[in-house]
Amino acid sequence: MKRFLQLIQHCLTEVREVMPWDLAERLARAPAPLIVDVREPDEFAAMHLPGSINVPRGILESACEWDYEETVPALVEAREREVVVVCRSGNRSVLAAHALQVLGYRQVVSLRLGLRGWKDDDQPLVDAAGAEVDPEAADDYFTPRLRPDQVNPERR
Repeated sequence: MKRFLQLIQHCLTEVREVMPWDLAERLARAPAPLIVDVREPDEFAAMHLPGSINVPRGILESACEWDYEETVPALVEAREREVVVVCRSGNRSVLAAHALQVLGYRQVVSLRLGLRGWKDDDQPLVDAAGAEVDPEAADDYFTPRLRPDQVNPERR
């Protein structure tokens, strides 16, 4: 049985990653890659990369196909386009990028370090209204908050 981080490591044998500063350079070139944020809608609304689309991890596979309620046309049409998958820390995006590769996406990568790394590289994040998010607010948002019952009992 694999644990979460072991699953991520397994997927990384097939998934390429891009660093935040490399993504910033890619976004400045034409054509820009499609940025797919696989976090939940409330996470996306709080802050996301400008120009990214939200396709939550839970509906990703059906969003990639026509004729589903979850279909996202921009994603369906991106099988031959460069796609960069992002999430909070770079873990969910690895799993999502792996799924996209299995579904035939040929130029898919995951953003290493996720939106935390993007913010740490002083790149802009915007909220649901398109306003730039204050870096201090982003710092607070990305600070992990574990409840006591979520901590491994062996480390308590």
